[in-house]
Amino acid sequence: MILELLSAGMSTDEILADYEDLEREDILAVLRYAARLCQVNRIEFLAS
Repeated sequence: MILELLSAGMSTDEILADYEDLEREDILAVLRYAARLCQVNRIEFLAS
């Protein structure tokens, strides 16, 4: 949900104002998690 709000253009401050149970660290944790999911291991092919 937080990623959807950010991608829709909401700022961190707007999200925190609308969802008082959230803290700035919660949003940063979501971004760190999304970044880890997006990491791709590099595949190298050996020349024959």
